[in-house]
Amino acid sequence: MALEGQNVLITGASMGIGRAMAIRFAQEGAAQLFLVSRSEDKLRKVKEDIEAASNTKVSIVAVDIQKHGEVEKAVESIAADLEKDGKHLDVLVNNAGLAVGAPAIFPDLTSSQISTMIGTNISGMLSTTYAVLNQGGMKKRKHGTILNVTSVTGLEVPPFPGEAIYHTAKAAQEGFTNALRVELVDTSIKVLALRPGVVATHFHQQRVGYDAEAYNVFIEGYEPLVADDVAASAVFMLSQEERVCIKALDVVPTAQRSLACFDRDWTKRNEA
Repeated sequence: MALEGQNVLITGASMGIGRAMAIRFAQEGAAQLFLVSRSEDKLRKVKEDIEAASNTKVSIVAVDIQKHGEVEKAVESIAADLEKDGKHLDVLVNNAGLAVGAPAIFPDLTSSQISTMIGTNISGMLSTTYAVLNQGGMKKRKHGTILNVTSVTGLEVPPFPGEAIYHTAKAAQEGFTNALRVELVDTSIKVLALRPGVVATHFHQQRVGYDAEAYNVFIEGYEPLVADDVAASAVFMLSQEERVCIKALDVVPTAQRSLACFDRDWTKRNEA
């Protein structure tokens, strides 16, 4: 099994891609999962589902990653618990992220929407990574993997107005991933970027304000990815030999040829 014996921390683990990763990692033999999200109730349900179907131990951590001090304290506690058994964090998956206010352009967003996206997508990712490297001991051990779930929009802006802050955040995540990989040159720590395209999850429903019509128009004519497609891609990246580093991987629906080109006849053509 690809992740046998690994101890993994996943942010944004209560639903969508994060939940799918947690379930898939357990199936791949992860020893212990630390699932982070603001929603304790949803995390508890994920924990119950995983422990009922596998031998993987699951710990839930209800914390807002926008709060740096709380993140450091949580990671310090996780590391201390693992150290009692001579273990440590092997993998960090920075998955937490959101987009709100679509399709509003930058000056039409509220200040709260802007700060929430920056706080989660940028500051939250930095805080969690910092804590795992320091309080979590990964920098001292000089070994482990940091997998950042970014987006294809981190490299290419869609051909329609709106979501400037979200695209900015994803570009920042890409820049941070590349810079951190270089900064950790004297370690064996891998720093990876997984870039999903359109995935049928709560994320895209939230980004359009739960407007069903807007969501249906967005995915009209093609089949989007499901969360487990992204989880499977993460397993592929994390299961490579020590000498192999899949630095970045794009996973998109077949119909998503680029951000400017969608095959809206894909479903019709593939119905048979």
